[in-house]
Amino acid sequence: MISLIPKKINGVKAFAVDIDGTLTENGNGLVHLPAVSKLRFLERSGYRVVFVTGRSAVEAYILSVFCGTTKIAVGENGGVVITRPDKFTILADKENCIKGYHFLLERIPDVKIKPVFPRLSEVVLTRTFDMQIGKSILEESGLGLYLSDSKYAYHINQIGVDKATGLTSALEMLKIDASEVVAIGDSETDIPMFDLCGFSIALAHAETDVKNRANHVVDGISGKGLSEAIDYISFNYLRDKK
Repeated sequence: MISLIPKKINGVKAFAVDIDGTLTENGNGLVHLPAVSKLRFLERSGYRVVFVTGRSAVEAYILSVFCGTTKIAVGENGGVVITRPDKFTILADKENCIKGYHFLLERIPDVKIKPVFPRLSEVVLTRTFDMQIGKSILEESGLGLYLSDSKYAYHINQIGVDKATGLTSALEMLKIDASEVVAIGDSETDIPMFDLCGFSIALAHAETDVKNRANHVVDGISGKGLSEAIDYISFNYLRDKK
């Protein structure tokens, strides 16, 4: 275990948890069941557990139902917050992201839409082209968009909308301050919520720039790393709720 940025969180009330590469054991979405058990224990102990993901809000909400966690989720890298199967808060303009997709497609032959659950605020691409080239081209478009890599896919999102944006909206609904939240993730898309929350934990397989923005780095990867992160917070910062 590595502690990087000295920081102490008091009065933990919630956990913001990434899904792919954090709760899952591989890129195909296999959920790590021991980590689910720990998340469910947190929820039953009075802490809120909010999934914050690059996947669709619907997938995250369904996961919250079957995992027994808080029935509110942030999807599409912060572009959508879901509170019921039929109730969405959309924070970005998908039509503009579609324009960005066509702008890339005209300049990079390997740009392809990834088959995913329907999106309301973003465009999801396969990881089949050079990320840095794609970023530069999208910046040149003047459309106010950015390209990010969740390790699950590339995402075209609106500038100013990220996981911190969506999580902020969700926390307002829950009446929880970001300083009372522990963020756990593994990719560059998690950095905004690391910066927002009171404490952040990166998993061992995260890239160096992601680890450098976290307050703590665990030794484990994927679901095992999430379990380790929960244990770290539980042993060091949580108190029994009355």
